[in-house]
Amino acid sequence: MRVPLSLMALLAVLAATAPVPVAAEGGPAWDVCVAPTSTPDERVKACSTVIDTKSEIGGRLAGAYCARGHGFTEKRELDAALSDLDEAIKLDPTYACPFNNRGRVYSFKRDYDRAIAEYDQAIKLDPSLTMAYSNRGESRYSKGDLDGAIADFNAAIKRDPTYAMAYANRGYVYARKHDTAHALADYTMRIKLAPDLIAYIDRGNVYRDSEQLDRAAADYGEAIRIAPTDARGWRNRGMIRLYLGDNKGGLADYDKALQYDPADVFSWNNRGQAKMRLGDFKGAIADFRKALELNPGLQTAQEALRKLGAL
Repeated sequence: MRVPLSLMALLAVLAATAPVPVAAEGGPAWDVCVAPTSTPDERVKACSTVIDTKSEIGGRLAGAYCARGHGFTEKRELDAALSDLDEAIKLDPTYACPFNNRGRVYSFKRDYDRAIAEYDQAIKLDPSLTMAYSNRGESRYSKGDLDGAIADFNAAIKRDPTYAMAYANRGYVYARKHDTAHALADYTMRIKLAPDLIAYIDRGNVYRDSEQLDRAAADYGEAIRIAPTDARGWRNRGMIRLYLGDNKGGLADYDKALQYDPADVFSWNNRGQAKMRLGDFKGAIADFRKALELNPGLQTAQEALRKLGAL
């Protein structure tokens, strides 16, 4: 799945859920350590300050280790993350956060059975921990257990009907099962709750795959509106325009896509197709050659160059 399905989960449960001693005051480093908006680098730095200065004890210290473990996970420093999460569990074996985050580490390591076991323990300790159900669903999907994944996403949504990522993940699984109606319903709810670029692209992809091309183009257009400097909306809409025979529109979209992501081989190839259809054979040859420079084995570019007598 993406990390949507990533899958990519939203921020793991952080130290804000740790048992907090009443008398503890925290401080600037603590606030950054546990803030959901902190970047991984900011989180690691701030939590390291909390840990190294011994400014927290007990449950809050466990929280700092769990949060730093999350930061290391997002930086893909997985062994460092495991070390921190193990320490959090030693400090407080009843704390669900490090089990949930340790499950994500094992998922990134592709040890899905171990990841599921970690999520099981997190859920045992805190049955209300919505994210653990969604994360476990991701691991089950990665093992090929689509029905088990859907059951977990159902459980996450039951506990928190506003949890957007669970709808995104469930929609992704329904799409893989070719259940278009349920996939569209989940992606529509995802858009209602958190209308970002990925949400529109995901729903647009389902419309595209079910040959509802005008609706796909509309969703990719919304992705462009939300994130006009992100190439993904442009290149997806460009493809739809080519499907619909709008070669000038497709060319314009691929111009934008390549402006923002000049390393995308398929944008070079598809723009070459648009130019070839419009009679700009010299421009098409240049684009196909660029595509082959990036991916020498791309057959569509090779075939187009042969057709143009340039290979």
